[in-house]
Amino acid sequence: MVFGLGRKAKKEQAAEPDEELAAPDPAEAVADGAGRRANGPYDESEITSRDGYVDLGALLITPSEGLQLRLEVEEATQRVVAVTMDLNGSSLQLQAFAAPKTEELWDEIRGQIGQSVGAQGGQVEEIEGGFGTELVAKLPAGLPDGSQGYRVARFIGVDGPRWFLRGVLGGPAALEREAAEPLEALFRQVVVVRGDSPMPPRDLLQLRLPKEATATPPPAAPRLQEPERGPEITQIG
Repeated sequence: MVFGLGRKAKKEQAAEPDEELAAPDPAEAVADGAGRRANGPYDESEITSRDGYVDLGALLITPSEGLQLRLEVEEATQRVVAVTMDLNGSSLQLQAFAAPKTEELWDEIRGQIGQSVGAQGGQVEEIEGGFGTELVAKLPAGLPDGSQGYRVARFIGVDGPRWFLRGVLGGPAALEREAAEPLEALFRQVVVVRGDSPMPPRDLLQLRLPKEATATPPPAAPRLQEPERGPEITQIG
């Protein structure tokens, strides 16, 4: 597994762990919740051990063969704001946020994403998927041959206990269910570490580079935190 640490829209630094991590045993997850979270993603309270996970602070990630992880750094604040999982030519960007105890955020956030995409001349469509209501966003984009196409990103969201986890699928996984399955499976195994400190709703939960990692130079980092991040460009017409 390869780790990357990137400055948004600029160069990134990568790291590799000192040793291979074993995947956690799914049987250790206590799936006593209801609804979508009964099959993950999980809260820290729903697992019995952190052993075998890649510890990114607010998120615990299950290792997988061929998986690359990139942590994205906001230039203005130098804080890590997202982790992107690259696998089989597709990507899944993860961000975890603080949430109220009794209020879910996903319905409202979908509306805000739709407004943002519409302001850029794009379109959104709500669909039902394995995590409930999802959002497919299409934004205008020029193709290499000069013709007009669009970029596609698929948004998924899960409301947990005092947290909200958002995923953005790009590449073939944004368009094809079969291509998305490996990343969806990894999304289900994500564990969110909310912590006990009071936080305003929608504040990002803190991410960090794993302690096992050491820096090595990687390729340039793509832009993140935009609906069109990393998706496929598709011909129109």
